[in-house]
Amino acid sequence: MFGDMAASGGLAGRKGRPEDTTGMGKKAMVRNKSANPVQVTAEQLLREANDHREKEAEPPKQRIVDEDELQMYRVRKRKEFEDVIRRQRQNVGAWIKYAQWEASQQEFRRARSIFERALHVEYQNVSLWLKYVEMEMKNKFVNHARNLFDRVTQLLPRVDQFWYKYAYMEELLANYAGGRTIYERWMEWEPDDNAWLQYVKFEERCKEAEKARQVMERYVNCRPTQLAFQRLCKFEEKHNNTARARSGYEKGIELLGSELDEKFYMKFAQFEQRQRELERAQAIYKLALDVLPKGASDELYRAYVSFEKQHGDRDAIEEVVLNKRRFIYEDAIKQNPRNYDTWFDYVKLEENCGDVGRIREVYERAIANKPPIMQKRYWKRYIYLWIYYALFEELQTGDLDKGRAVYDALIKVIPHKQFSFAKVWKFYAEFEVRRLDLDRARKIFGRAIAECGKQRIFLDYADLEMRLGNIDRCRKIYEKFLENHSQNPKAWNVYIDLEDSVGELDRARALCELAITQEKLDMPELVWKRFIDLEISHDELDAARSVWQRLVGKSNHVRVHVAYSEFEAVTCQSMPSCREALERGLRHFKSDNRSDERAMLLEHWLKIEQEHGDSKSSEDVEKRQPKRVKKRRMVPGEDGQDAYEEYVDYVFPDDKPEQQNLKILDMARQWKKRKLGMA
Repeated sequence: MFGDMAASGGLAGRKGRPEDTTGMGKKAMVRNKSANPVQVTAEQLLREANDHREKEAEPPKQRIVDEDELQMYRVRKRKEFEDVIRRQRQNVGAWIKYAQWEASQQEFRRARSIFERALHVEYQNVSLWLKYVEMEMKNKFVNHARNLFDRVTQLLPRVDQFWYKYAYMEELLANYAGGRTIYERWMEWEPDDNAWLQYVKFEERCKEAEKARQVMERYVNCRPTQLAFQRLCKFEEKHNNTARARSGYEKGIELLGSELDEKFYMKFAQFEQRQRELERAQAIYKLALDVLPKGASDELYRAYVSFEKQHGDRDAIEEVVLNKRRFIYEDAIKQNPRNYDTWFDYVKLEENCGDVGRIREVYERAIANKPPIMQKRYWKRYIYLWIYYALFEELQTGDLDKGRAVYDALIKVIPHKQFSFAKVWKFYAEFEVRRLDLDRARKIFGRAIAECGKQRIFLDYADLEMRLGNIDRCRKIYEKFLENHSQNPKAWNVYIDLEDSVGELDRARALCELAITQEKLDMPELVWKRFIDLEISHDELDAARSVWQRLVGKSNHVRVHVAYSEFEAVTCQSMPSCREALERGLRHFKSDNRSDERAMLLEHWLKIEQEHGDSKSSEDVEKRQPKRVKKRRMVPGEDGQDAYEEYVDYVFPDDKPEQQNLKILDMARQWKKRKLGMA
């Protein structure tokens, strides 16, 4: 059987697949990919599909010509509706269609019967009641409609739509007493705001202003909210009862208080403005700004500023702006009392106002917020609050005793055992100097040296004595400076500057000699430089050369040789001495095998010869310039195997070839030693 299928090509004609005529199966390729000469668009396909669409079958039109046919039609339709509601009893739409069809046939008793049957199924369906009532109202069965409204308002009293339609129907029938009765029944359920407002509008349409007022008062008593009080006051103002409107605003503030927002106060103030009571409006604005939270009164503040611009003077406007800034600063301080930048801005604001009592209060509140951590970086901004406070007392109020008390309190607050501030001692001492109390200023500096001991203290103290002309006191201060900071070159240099300024050259030299012999010095080159500058400033070039030679003998750094050569070439204008100094440096670096320093020194020599020498000497030095060459050297690798790296070396024309070969041999010996050490 299977052979027959294969012979007949059964596999090629499998169901769902086209017959394969290429013999390539799924890998068959399209041979002709050129475009078809006849193109069909999507629009053409849709148009053709629409043209060939069959028309839908329309039901035949039926004409009823006699009573029997009408009865048969009604019986058939009723049977259809009954079948539908029997199958879908909960389908309210089917009930409504059935009832409306009966109503269209003028069978109102049957329609009512169908609606009642539907209400037994689902009496809480709002749409069902509305269709029922609309049928009665449309066909002018008023009493039936009233009965339905009475029933539905008792069953569903929280559905406002039935109350609205009931009252509206009575109002259309001019039964105002009946409409009022409906509203009264509705108000017993305490509905939402719109129901009360509709009742008020009903009374207004009936020209019963007093009854409308009573309804509005009942509304406020039932729902004492901000919006209710605003509507009451608007109603009274509309009926030209200003006193009752004002009383409504005041009662709202009395009862609600903290629940009110800025809009209520703005409405109240705008009401007073309309009544030309500008003082009352201003008082309301100020009360609101004092009562409301700082971040919830931006619109109120803008309204107040606009009010003051229209009706106030310059001082009132400035007071408004000032109060607003105070509110902002107070709010920021409440969030972070240790934000010292906010305190600075707050103090500056109060100082611009000029109220001394308020300024002192702000300063005292600010300095009461000490940093909780004993680290100097947290105290830097805090210290300036004290300093500004003391300067304020001294310069603006003129209360010097108060300023001294501020400085004394500041000195007690600072934890001097952990850290101190030189600027505080300096400001305190200068304060006493301005008071011409020099003894007290000296005591302050002496205490600062004992408790703080910073470099700035000694320099400021010596500067004070120097301005007063007390040279001996300056010497004592600098001697104390050297005792405490003997490793600081600044201490030696300022002492040398003092002796030099008063003409004591021998003392200055002795200090220099003493300084350069110190074993521990942070930056000794500064002291050597000051020694050399001292000799040069007094035209003692031989002495300066002697100092240079001592420095070169002590430190063979390349920069020292460069500076010494510049001294000989520029200051002394002695090129032979300069060349001799450079040759000495080259010999030293050559013996130490320091090619980089040697090349740097030769480059500097060439530059000096070009600037201060002659052409022959420049050519000679240029011939001695080294050549940069790249070389490879062996370095130990991470895995224990040798590796090579490239480096830059210098080949000097002054070196003999055999010396260069010896250098290579020396490097080979060093490499062999490293290999043996690793093995």
